[in-house]
Amino acid sequence: MDDTEEKPLDPAAERVRRKLVRFVAVNLGILFVAVMAVLGAVVYKSGLIGGNDDEPVVAGAPGAVGTILENGEIPLPSGARLLSQALSGNRLSLHVEMADGASAIFLYDLGEARMLGRFAIVE
Repeated sequence: MDDTEEKPLDPAAERVRRKLVRFVAVNLGILFVAVMAVLGAVVYKSGLIGGNDDEPVVAGAPGAVGTILENGEIPLPSGARLLSQALSGNRLSLHVEMADGASAIFLYDLGEARMLGRFAIVE
C-alpha cells in the first residue's frame, strides 16, 4: 500500500511547483485580458457599442465638413411632383412623378450639393 500513496515533495521541488503554478496563473490572466481587449475592439468597430460613426450631413462646397445643411435648393424639372424621399448618410433619394405622368428617382449628394443621377422607372 505504500507504493500507491503519493510521497510529499522535497522542499526544493515544492518551491519550483509553486512558482510554476503562479507563472501559469499570471500568464493566463494576461492572456484573458488581451483576448477581452481584442473582442472589445471588434465589437466597438462593428458599431454594436459606441457612437454612430456616420458623418453629419454637410452642404456647400466639397470640403465644407461639419456644417449642417440649413437651406438649399434641389433642381427638379418643372411640373414634377415629389412622391417620397429617403435619406442615407449624405445621399438623398427623391421619388418624383414627372409632368407627363412618368416616374423617376433622383439621387442627390447633399455633401457635394450636386445631382448624382436620374433613374427613370419604366414598365
